[in-house]
Amino acid sequence: MKFKRLYQTLAMAAAVFAVQPAYAQNMSFDSYVQLLMAKARAQGVSEPTIARMTAGLEPSSRVIELDQAQPGSPTSSGYPPLSNYIERHVDQARIAPGRREYADARGTLAAIEREFGVPGEILVAIWGHETAYGRVRGGFDLSQALATLAWEGRRRDLFENEFLALLQVADKGYSRSELQGSWAGAFGNPQFLPSVYLRLATDGDGDGRANIFTNRADTLASIANYFRDAGWRTGQPWGVGAAVPRGFDTAAVDTELVAPVCPRVHERHSQFKTVAEWRELGIRPLRPLADTTLVSLFQPDGPGSPAWLLTSNYRVILEYNCSNYYAMSVGLLADEIAR
Repeated sequence: MKFKRLYQTLAMAAAVFAVQPAYAQNMSFDSYVQLLMAKARAQGVSEPTIARMTAGLEPSSRVIELDQAQPGSPTSSGYPPLSNYIERHVDQARIAPGRREYADARGTLAAIEREFGVPGEILVAIWGHETAYGRVRGGFDLSQALATLAWEGRRRDLFENEFLALLQVADKGYSRSELQGSWAGAFGNPQFLPSVYLRLATDGDGDGRANIFTNRADTLASIANYFRDAGWRTGQPWGVGAAVPRGFDTAAVDTELVAPVCPRVHERHSQFKTVAEWRELGIRPLRPLADTTLVSLFQPDGPGSPAWLLTSNYRVILEYNCSNYYAMSVGLLADEIAR
């Protein structure tokens, strides 16, 4: 038993030190935290906030392990079926509580939609996917997680800025125990990073505070503000199902554009054409959609499988999480919630 504990201790130490880049090797974690504290002071964060958010900080081997386990560049070996993912993520465990939240917040959602132009079912679907309607928000100490990721150095600029933003969030009166979330720094019902909170979190009920932890109105208004900022077009759906004739040559409408971000996600979508142009090619939307609307064709599981015509609002969902599996499941969950 003693040998087992010693082995576990050595393994944890190895996880921390084996991944240190040259910069971190020349600076201890404690010294690096002192540097972060100085930068926070320069940004106007109060001394009491700095003290409570950095007290007892030490690097987390678990956070480093999770970060190092993230996949690298995808291969060209193909894609897992979308249908399997949808079965797991657009199920009654998400639909039923989503419908309850949608009904309970109907008045709030109507006011938010008037202000931001984003349908309530989309906002509820994002909330459901991110944290199961607030039930699973993550239990990592954000201060430790972000300081560790910044010190580790693989993406230092990103995580150092997020740590400093976290201290600014804390300076608004949130305790360190409230500021818990994912190992990568996202927190609250919508899983915002601290910098996103500072930029887009919104007071949805007029109490003067954007509480995305326990306040439903603030949560939904903040997601709506995110979507408006990302370019959501009022009055357009995210997409509609499409009927594709047998033998249709999808290769003839492949996109020739290479997206600067998440190219493997966008390469699966066709060229953009108007609904009228798709009709001329035999592609028919299964729900009403104006003939002038620009849409792309997406048939993720190949010929003979379900297909969709996607509007630019689908791209807005991708801004939240750049994955076709995520964006499709959000859109389909929203449709089920509002049905």
